[in-house]
Amino acid sequence: MRRTILFPSAAIGLLLIFAGCATAPSRINDVCSVFDQKDGWFDNWYDAAKKTEREYGVPVPILMATIRKESGYNAYSRPPRTKLLGFIPWKRPSSAYGYSQALDGTWARYKNETGKFMADRNSFADAVNFVGWYHSQSHEKNGIELNDAYHLYLAYYFGHNAFARGDWKTNANMQKVARSTAEMAYSYGAQMQACGQQ
Repeated sequence: MRRTILFPSAAIGLLLIFAGCATAPSRINDVCSVFDQKDGWFDNWYDAAKKTEREYGVPVPILMATIRKESGYNAYSRPPRTKLLGFIPWKRPSSAYGYSQALDGTWARYKNETGKFMADRNSFADAVNFVGWYHSQSHEKNGIELNDAYHLYLAYYFGHNAFARGDWKTNANMQKVARSTAEMAYSYGAQMQACGQQ
């Protein structure tokens, strides 16, 4: 006799919640849509971003534009592997991982300096907090204003020391990426004002 296994509705609900946490939102160029898709009681991205804004003073549109540019809101994003002999998958160029594309060493420093020892790069709340922390460090170490998305992104990409040396000044490609990130932050800000999520 075949047995039918029934899952309690609570268990099914939990499975759906965790499945939703791992899924990247669609329409990622519309931040209001992103927040609407991620507004569950367990994983509320707007609340997490606003909490980080209050903690570090970095505006939500800049936080979200940074993550949008880094990972496209993919929790498991990594740099593509290099190719050995042109076709054999080989090493990755860096240890960047997760929503924020934080490097292993920088993530370890974040956890140590903030006391958030359980922070996970796959968690949006932890990743957006990391971005806020890093941008606030750029403000303290490099004198970048917290509303200057362009220079904040350059410091985020190059690191504080390389930014201070001016390495970004000779990299036209990354200047273009930083301008695109700043434009995204501006667009996100206008969208949030229009949909009442300020």
